[in-house]
Amino acid sequence: MLKQIDHIGIAVKNLDETVAFYRDVMGLEVSATEEFNGMKIAFLRIGESELELLEDLTADGAIARYIAKRGEGIQHVAFRVDNIEQALDDMRAKGVTRIDEKPRRGARHAKVAFLHPKSTKGALIEFVEPQGPSHP
Repeated sequence: MLKQIDHIGIAVKNLDETVAFYRDVMGLEVSATEEFNGMKIAFLRIGESELELLEDLTADGAIARYIAKRGEGIQHVAFRVDNIEQALDDMRAKGVTRIDEKPRRGARHAKVAFLHPKSTKGALIEFVEPQGPSHP
């Protein structure tokens, strides 16, 4: 069911400064950027996975609220799956609470769905089913 870690989502206050750190200091390469769902997003490739840097464009968005409560840092872990509907059905059958009952469109047109941290021992987990060539 789970193929690999697709990405690790990191909530940031300033996307440009954070991209510069990971690019210039850590040596990672930016693989994609976009504005989506009220956020500025940058993906940086590392091996077969990526870091997803997320900056909210509004003060009341999910990422801004996360940072206000917990500070900048890792916000979620995303696992790549072949069939997101089946993955959600499997979680439902195992009693895992889902934030998303059905997949929705995520960054780079992927199908995504989140599992509730109360059912995953405190981690916000995202399932990702890539859609097309824009997703490595």
